Amino acid sequence: MAWFYLLLAGLFAVGFAIGLKQAEGFTRLWPSVAALLAAAISLWLLTLALKTLPVGTAYAVWTGIGAAGVAIVGIALFAESAAPLRLLCIGLIVAGAIGLQLLAPRA
Repeated sequence: MAWFYLLLAGLFAVGFAIGLKQAEGFTRLWPSVAALLAAAISLWLLTLALKTLPVGTAYAVWTGIGAAGVAIVGIALFAESAAPLRLLCIGLIVAGAIGLQLLAPRA
């Protein structure tokens, strides 16, 4: 269950970052509220995952999901670069997160 919480926490971290972009420096109310709510949910889910997962592994996977997720959403929704080297780097982040999950003690 801890890995599921961590996956959800990472997805809410993506929502937080995208919400920040849409909030335009907290000048737009509802995107600001959504961003703050997503951040709170993300952190709460992370704390649930940390009850059983090693902190270094959980934090690295959480940030990896967030970083790769935001980069992919940026490509899909905001016409950010999809250059091959950028995609390779995103793939390396995903590979690192998967590797940490595979090597972590079972929770």
